[in-house]
Amino acid sequence: MGFTPVIGKSIKKQLEEREEHILSRHATLNLNSKGRLHPEEEFTGDLRLPFQRDRDRIIHSKTFRRLKHKTQVFLAPTGDHYRTRLTHVLEVSQIARTIASALCLNEALTEAIALAHDLGHTPFGHAGEATLNELHPSGFRHYIHSLRVVDFLENDGKGLNLTFEVRNGIVRHSKGRNDILPRGTSELAMTLEGQVVRLADIIAYLNHDMDDALRAGILKSADIPNNISKVVGNRHSQRISAMVRDLIVETLSADDGHLHISERMLEAITDLRSFLFENVYRYPRVHNEFEKAQRIIRELYAYCLENGLVKRQGYSWNTVKKKGEWPDEKSAHRQVCDFIAGMTDRYALELYEHLFMPKPWTVQ
Repeated sequence: MGFTPVIGKSIKKQLEEREEHILSRHATLNLNSKGRLHPEEEFTGDLRLPFQRDRDRIIHSKTFRRLKHKTQVFLAPTGDHYRTRLTHVLEVSQIARTIASALCLNEALTEAIALAHDLGHTPFGHAGEATLNELHPSGFRHYIHSLRVVDFLENDGKGLNLTFEVRNGIVRHSKGRNDILPRGTSELAMTLEGQVVRLADIIAYLNHDMDDALRAGILKSADIPNNISKVVGNRHSQRISAMVRDLIVETLSADDGHLHISERMLEAITDLRSFLFENVYRYPRVHNEFEKAQRIIRELYAYCLENGLVKRQGYSWNTVKKKGEWPDEKSAHRQVCDFIAGMTDRYALELYEHLFMPKPWTVQ
């Protein structure tokens, strides 16, 4: 029996009932959410459920818009078709929603986590992250900073006040070179939707980074090991489809509230990740550009720590936060780190040029 909306009845209530009617027993229902960081008054006649509102707040945030000028792998690419951090999160969202739909999970929750998971990324990708991790006394991890962005930095310091489930998915999405599917649950999101985003992130970046490397001429199709191609295919869409299909089929077959991938596919994905680390991420030209980017971050950090924060205002640059205004050194490091982490590649390059590059002297 289908679910039919009723005119005159609360749309929000009907959406809640539809979730209970349609979603898997392993899905996260809005009704069961642990709530927001700060309680909010529910609006009578609201057309959206909490996870939908979270997604919308993320999309309309300034930090989300800045992702379009942040590096994925290739720094400040001049080509129109290379991925940026924004296109990355959109591809993660698309893959994650496909998986969530097939597994009858909460798509709005899945999408919100996917769109927000990289809000804390620095300019120049992982090169910027590694540098801030060296410079900030407490270290720096983009997934932790993503949570800081949505909790404290966005919306003029008020944060976005997202639900616990979205926040948990954000801070638990990262995996580095750890296991694709960890045996323990301590590093996984508490919701299956959050775990889906973690795997969708892997599927997305492995495939689009390889696609960009092929476009850049770093790789040729013949370079991809045959044992990987046999499992995932030879074309971009074919590879994504193979990985997603395997995950869906294996998870539905087990039906135990956990995600599953066949041994054959898991080995292919792991081998592909190792192949990209050796042949793309550590490729000399890519690595050399990363070192240049790290130098920029170090010099900006040192200057701002010593002299204060400098921001563009119209056509000029002004010091908007002076060193003497910081209550202590810990606060100074925190504000400088927040400032630089929020920069786009373009903004960091422009500020670096303004501060450190000589300007031609105009003689009248």
